[in-house]
Amino acid sequence: MTTSTPPQVTWAQADARRIHRQFLDEPTDAPPAAVAAAMLGAHAQVLSAAELSVALRTADATRADVRTALWEDGTLVKTFGPRGTVHLLPAADLPMWTGALSAIPAGANPMPPDARMTAAQTDQVLAAIADALADTELTVDELTDAIVARTGPWAGDRVMEAFQDKWPRWRQITHLAGHRGVLCFGRDRGRKVTYTNPGVRPAEGTKALGELVERYLYGYGPASPQHFAKWLAAPVGWATGLFTSLAAAGRIEEVSFDGATGWVVAGDTDFPDEHPARGVRLLPYFDAFTIASQPRERLFPGAAHDRALAGGQAGNYPVLLVDGVVAGVWHQRRSGKRITVTVEPLKRLGAARLREAEAQAERVATILEGRPELVVGTVAVGPHA
Repeated sequence: MTTSTPPQVTWAQADARRIHRQFLDEPTDAPPAAVAAAMLGAHAQVLSAAELSVALRTADATRADVRTALWEDGTLVKTFGPRGTVHLLPAADLPMWTGALSAIPAGANPMPPDARMTAAQTDQVLAAIADALADTELTVDELTDAIVARTGPWAGDRVMEAFQDKWPRWRQITHLAGHRGVLCFGRDRGRKVTYTNPGVRPAEGTKALGELVERYLYGYGPASPQHFAKWLAAPVGWATGLFTSLAAAGRIEEVSFDGATGWVVAGDTDFPDEHPARGVRLLPYFDAFTIASQPRERLFPGAAHDRALAGGQAGNYPVLLVDGVVAGVWHQRRSGKRITVTVEPLKRLGAARLREAEAQAERVATILEGRPELVVGTVAVGPHA
């Protein structure tokens, strides 16, 4: 009886394939929703960063194209995605996303005992949110009133510590409502956030999770259950069991990735030749590529680990990508129509690389509908500034 040797995949090969599948080597003509699907969502806690993430991957796009997809066409939805954080997700993928995210085991409740909601109360509030937001957009205060009217005053008790204020009790499950498919973001009303009901029915959990793993491995594989769990903020043991079941079903297969065990979608073992992913790119805050690509120490090598990772967390700094790895940080500041892009490389950029950086700064300014100015020097602002 013989056993086959798993395919061998190097970091450089995996990195180059990820960059290609992320449209970071060559922008695509695909619409914003298709780009967000390939990214597995664009982190949108800072919406302008999400607009930049998507548009950078799309040929000739500006932030207006992303906004049209979000607010006019409805092909993108702003909602709660991986890790409970705000993302732009394709509307067509919401059944999968909500089904998968709802099936992830819940961790320990971080709320103090007197602030928690029971399972029955949670169900009541979810039903109230679904009903209140049907065919309308409500601010937080308006939604609070609507929930209290449908459940009782307990839902509006201000028991949640939040930003030197107290929020109503129901808001501890805002992200859960997003994961259950009964809440997403509507258009801002002035300076106020609004919510609406996307009207989506979550897919069956096991099926949705299998599809999500396959999409993650297609975009960011090879990867381990630990990598997948980190990306989702999910239990490692649970993720290991999920990978085991998918492997037994023949849906994913093992490879040797940079000397360790990794997984890819079954049959998806074609990788580029051994060479780094060439080119200079400017990626914004919390770009999906820097969040999901693992192992992180290979993407943030040497001095990049200390300069570009805030306390070990990727995304808090926009990053300069050179030949597929993080090689510095950058920051953009708008003054009228002028957008000054300050790039801080960890090593001196040669003439060719500098020209590429200038082209990237121009692309950033075009997306943000401004005029570019490139400065090579120290980024003085702190993380997430």
